[in-house]
Amino acid sequence: MPHFFAERDGDLVRITGPDARHLARSLRARPGERIAVVEPAGRLLTVRLDAVAPEEVTGRVEAEREHRPEPPVAVTLAVAMLPAASLELVLSRCTEAGAAGFLLVDADRSVARASRPERWATICREAAMLAGRLVVPPVRGPFGFAGAWRDAERPYLLDRGGRPLTPLDAGATLFVGPEGGWAPAERDLAGDRVLGLGPRNLRADTAALVAVARAIGPETVS
Repeated sequence: MPHFFAERDGDLVRITGPDARHLARSLRARPGERIAVVEPAGRLLTVRLDAVAPEEVTGRVEAEREHRPEPPVAVTLAVAMLPAASLELVLSRCTEAGAAGFLLVDADRSVARASRPERWATICREAAMLAGRLVVPPVRGPFGFAGAWRDAERPYLLDRGGRPLTPLDAGATLFVGPEGGWAPAERDLAGDRVLGLGPRNLRADTAALVAVARAIGPETVS
């Protein structure tokens, strides 16, 4: 069962909206059952449910402990627009792996797709709940490559032939390209800020997950 976000007032916990409907209808939770609730301040609560309805779920805190799942290094993933299934996989898996946020990039070789901000936000929220994260990574864009690169904090481009990707400093933005690769002009704009994952050719969604794990560092991703 995923972790949940909730409102807390003393020992009383209240869950509303889509999460309440998910508990009541999809998971068929019942009073007396226990669920895990994450507090943004860094606490993991064990909550015993008192009442379950699609409109609202309430319960009482039975136990709590410190919970620090967020990586100490915040890395933003700037991912070129991909086919819908691949893009959604990147958002989901990289949220679980610890990406601090997402910047969607309309690269020269991107597959054009309509903007779906609500869908993307839902995917990241569900993945954050599954992973027990304290925050839901924001998704911004899509933006053109040149503007996204210019505005990014500490940008790096992921491409074959770049120097090996190792853990990055906090605040870095890692650009992962489309299935067709970066256009020459995009590669040129990156200059010497190009990192790689080795000699193997990876699908864009695979490269994104591997890159996030390496950029954050193996000791922070389980």
